[in-house]
Amino acid sequence: MMKGNKILIIMAAGSGTRMGSGLPKQFLSLGGIPILRRTMETFIAAVPGIQVVTVLPDDYLSFWKEYCLSADFTYPQILVSGGFTRFHSVRNALAKVPDGAIVAIHDGVRPLITRDLVRKMFSEMEERNLEGLIPVVPSVDTLKVLDHVPGPDGDTLVSLEGEEVDRSRIFAAQTPQMFRSESIREAYSLPFDTAFTDDASVARKKGIPLSFCYGERYNFKVTCPEDLALAELIVSSTSR
Repeated sequence: MMKGNKILIIMAAGSGTRMGSGLPKQFLSLGGIPILRRTMETFIAAVPGIQVVTVLPDDYLSFWKEYCLSADFTYPQILVSGGFTRFHSVRNALAKVPDGAIVAIHDGVRPLITRDLVRKMFSEMEERNLEGLIPVVPSVDTLKVLDHVPGPDGDTLVSLEGEEVDRSRIFAAQTPQMFRSESIREAYSLPFDTAFTDDASVARKKGIPLSFCYGERYNFKVTCPEDLALAELIVSSTSR
């Protein structure tokens, strides 16, 4: 049985320009349910009573409130406006998080995460008394190191002699990324750095020890129409 205060920071402040939709991707329908709600409901089902902090574009705070009311989706949420970058958005959310909690920071557009992974990660954080836990998946592609070489007809990709990538050592990081609330809030007090590509990179800069676990192949970000089509296929096949 999981104990202690557990908080979900769900990051949904992006504009979703790559989707080519008039509506940010987190609000698009997936199997008849907005992606953001589908993502959130997995955590709520996995950890009953989890506290939710939802980070949204400032222009869509009212939109989401109205949706929740009209759809009778009444789970309590603290709504936070996103910042200039994801880093600043997470910092805004962490200001709402109390001490003594385990915080899961998750991309709102990773709606296919399973309850099992959520439960497993919270359990590992508690049972192993971890400071940070990051889900990763091994690379399945052969990786190449290439350079852009400018030419009269545009850049050409050229391989570099002697530079090979050992695929067995390459992993892709996913979310949720989990931390102790005091530690990750302190990490986000650092000045912004363009090297901060995820929460783990911020935590590492602050010296927070990181542990890793296997994530899930289908826990991908929905960022373009092809991703949404694949997610629809997976949802329809698993709901039969």
